[in-house]
Amino acid sequence: MHTVVERELELGLVLSPERSIPVPARLTYRTDDPYAIHVTFHIGSEAPVNWTFARELLVEGVFRACGHGDVRVWPTKVDGRSVVCMALSSPDGDALLEAPAPAVSAWLERTLRVVPPGSEQEHLGLDKGLSALLAMTTRDDLWLSDPWPSDESPEAGA
Repeated sequence: MHTVVERELELGLVLSPERSIPVPARLTYRTDDPYAIHVTFHIGSEAPVNWTFARELLVEGVFRACGHGDVRVWPTKVDGRSVVCMALSSPDGDALLEAPAPAVSAWLERTLRVVPPGSEQEHLGLDKGLSALLAMTTRDDLWLSDPWPSDESPEAGA
């Protein structure tokens, strides 16, 4: 059985230094995908916008600037409030979002209690999946057929 840790919150989509608009979002962490967090932005379109990136990136970004490329995260203060900024880049465009740091930190703490750092691999289920895969074929069946048949054909008259 897998555990899901979710948090609904309102982020600010920064349009300019003086202006931002509210964007409802959902932070999701699943123990069956223990290295990742999923952020769903509800922007008023038919389908929400989904982003997935490393939990470790957000954990570090609460304390100091980190990331490069498509996702960058850093803490700052805006009008006396502590926020976590997320700069997201894609072929469709760029977005700068501000999330309330206390809400993000509290949610991250819940994810870290469910799957402590360094124990993520235990939740991947690789051993169980590998056992199931190997159980589908008996040992004798593995050796009865050639998994890489030759693409050479015998020459005529040989």
